[in-house]
Amino acid sequence: MKAALIDIMLGDGNPLVLSAMSEVFERDPRFSLVATSATAEGFLGMVMRVPVRVCVLDWNIPALGAEKLIEVLRAQDKAPRIVAYGHDADPAIPRKAMASGAAAFVSRAAPIDTLVQTCIDVAAGKMVFPYLDIRELKTDPIATLSRKERAILDALAEGLTNKELATRLDISSNTVKFHLSNVFDKLSVKNRAQAIAHYYASKAKAGE
Repeated sequence: MKAALIDIMLGDGNPLVLSAMSEVFERDPRFSLVATSATAEGFLGMVMRVPVRVCVLDWNIPALGAEKLIEVLRAQDKAPRIVAYGHDADPAIPRKAMASGAAAFVSRAAPIDTLVQTCIDVAAGKMVFPYLDIRELKTDPIATLSRKERAILDALAEGLTNKELATRLDISSNTVKFHLSNVFDKLSVKNRAQAIAHYYASKAKAGE
């Protein structure tokens, strides 16, 4: 059975970079390039009208910047999974990208093949932060989660939405939000991306 195309949207303030990325993803048979934008406002307007699975966002996209834009997008019901694309000279940027809710960070200095593969991994539900060792997050109290909260976290790691979580666990959307709030509090995180990072860190420590 042929895999479904990965619908993707690109946002970059550099027209040359945007053009080059567009050409790569248009030629790749695994992707369906939906739209591109050189500004945060234009990008937000498009992705709100036409939801996509994956977005590549220039970390410094004018005028909002990716950090604020990602936070806005993550609040949406059908939020895309976001690959932050930026310079890695500042080691704080990948960490900021994760904290804002991005699913991955790719250096602008990396080969384009790295960006493409990262988008494929992110579409499959993975988080990719090569410049940030999530095993350093040693304070995760996953052992304190209840069975239901652990089920919520396991499902989050698969990329399920609140609605999908409610269906799988046979609970209401409000109950999902309640459990999510408890999970975030217990893990001392602010969003799904950080919670999932703890999930993978825990599995890494366990040698799974």
